[in-house]
Parts: sequence; structure tokens; C-alpha cells
Amino acid sequence: MLKLENVSAGYGGVDVIHNISFEIIPGQNLSIIGANGCGKSTLLKVMAGLLPYKGEITLNGKPLNRMKRKAISAKVAMLSQISPLYFSYSVYDTVMMGRYVHEKSGLLATTSAKDKEMVARCLKSVDMLDAKDRDITKLSGGQLQRIFLARTLAQDPQIILLDEPTNHLDLKYQVELLDYLITWAVDNNRSIVGVLHDINHAMRLSENVLAMRNGKIAGLGKHIITGELLENVYDVDVVGYMRQTLANWNDVE
Repeated sequence: MLKLENVSAGYGGVDVIHNISFEIIPGQNLSIIGANGCGKSTLLKVMAGLLPYKGEITLNGKPLNRMKRKAISAKVAMLSQISPLYFSYSVYDTVMMGRYVHEKSGLLATTSAKDKEMVARCLKSVDMLDAKDRDITKLSGGQLQRIFLARTLAQDPQIILLDEPTNHLDLKYQVELLDYLITWAVDNNRSIVGVLHDINHAMRLSENVLAMRNGKIAGLGKHIITGELLENVYDVDVVGYMRQTLANWNDVE
């Protein structure tokens, strides 16, 4: 579905990621882990067609850099952390924007019955259908992230890229969001690629892990998360830290 071969990319002529190669196949999820600044978000932007790159990326056999933006968006959707800047639209209209990539006549095209059905289904899936007429500027951070998830689902993509999407959610909604996306991928033979700081979330999302260090792959495969790997990519004795935390916790009276 999506294949990267020796991909390098960055900003201002300076590469942030170097010689990255891997493949996402239908029905396979991938968790990307690594310290801040190691290139995780840059990699997602490249996969979404948002940054120029060196090397080769193909989406369903077609070179990504030769595809139009709308064609890429119909196949690959990205759900990021909440931006502090967004327009004052209704919940319904915000989610309907996800259908734009499937409109043949452009932004001003009349919405179809299929579009309306898809938007209603996506809002219901995140338990926000009753709020469809509310202004999104009046929502809490958690509610807003659920609306952006519904908009992402409305694109009906083959791949969803997650860039730390759980930051504004409490633990209940973090787990529900991940579980919903995992079910969505399984039921539809789609794929999720998630950049997640929480190792528990990364392991919950996928048995397949890509670990990054200094813009390069430090580990790639199934069930590879170990104390040794985490020490390598985060420069910290994770196992020792957890043991000390548990010891301190158990000493509290």
C-alpha cells in the first residue's frame, strides 16, 4: 500500500530523517517511537505528502510525489495534536470537510446523501452526533479532538497517520480512541501509523514498531520493545527508572 525506500527529508536543506525504508500493507498497524526531535513527525509529514523528500515513496504502486494533493488525501489522512488555530465552524460542517477529497466538482459541490450518511455515522462513532450544530470553538479539548477524529474518518482513507492525537484526552478517551481506530482498521482492512510517546499506547496500537534515533531507524519489527531498545532510543535506563518508581510507590504508607 505505502512503501518507503531510502527516504531522507528535512527543512531548509538539512535532512532530519535519513535513509528510511519500510512498507505498510493493508490491515497492518505500525507504532513509531523515539525521543523528541528524532524525526517522528517529519516522517509522518513525508508519508502524508506534505514535505519534499529524497528516495522513493509509492502509494498503491504510484510515486507519491507525482500524485495530486487531493488524490493523496483520499487515501492517507492525518490526525495530529489540536492546533491552537481553527475556524468557527459547526461540528457538522467541520466533519463534512473530510468528504471534500471525494467530491468531483470541488469545494462548492453539493453534498450527496452518501456524504451526509458518512458524516452522521462518523459523528455517532465518536459520540458527538447530538452536538452536530454546536460551534467547535465552544468545545472542550477532548470534544474537539473527537470531532477531528470524526473528520479524519469521514475521509474514508486507507491509512490514518496519528501524530500524538491523545494529548488533550483523559485516559478514558485515550483508550477509547485507540481501541476505536484499531477496530476500524481490522474491520476495514485499513492501516494506522501512530507516533505515540506513551509506550503502553504504542504497544496497544500495534505489535509492529519502528524505533527512531537521530533521524534513523534504530529498530523495526514485531514485539521489539525491550528495556535495551528503550535505553538506546531515549538515552535513559527505563527499566531501572520503572523499578525505582515502583519501589518508591510501594514504600508510601
